[in-house]
Amino acid sequence: MYYQIRMDMDWNEMSDTAIIKEVGRRIKEYRLKKRFSQQNIAERAGISMFTVAQIEKGNPVSIAMLIPVLRVLRLLDNLELLLPEIPLSPVEILKLKGKTPKRIRPPKTINN
Repeated sequence: MYYQIRMDMDWNEMSDTAIIKEVGRRIKEYRLKKRFSQQNIAERAGISMFTVAQIEKGNPVSIAMLIPVLRVLRLLDNLELLLPEIPLSPVEILKLKGKTPKRIRPPKTINN
């Protein structure tokens, strides 16, 4: 099977339906490349084979159904690229540093 990397794909210009179909197509390619059947994926992901087929056909499914499939295919790390943590600004970093205690003092004792 020949895999072509498309660098010209503009996800923001695609319709929701087109994105779902493309995600399904790619999941199917990964499944085939890893030599899993739809049944293998379904069993390992704890979902039905019908749901795996729906994902691959580009039919909408919940993210709760997609995550176990991505886990089985070892693709979950790619979510970091999809939704990276928002970096702190230099001002926010300075504010956080100011709140870190420099030393810890023992509590004061009351003398009776």
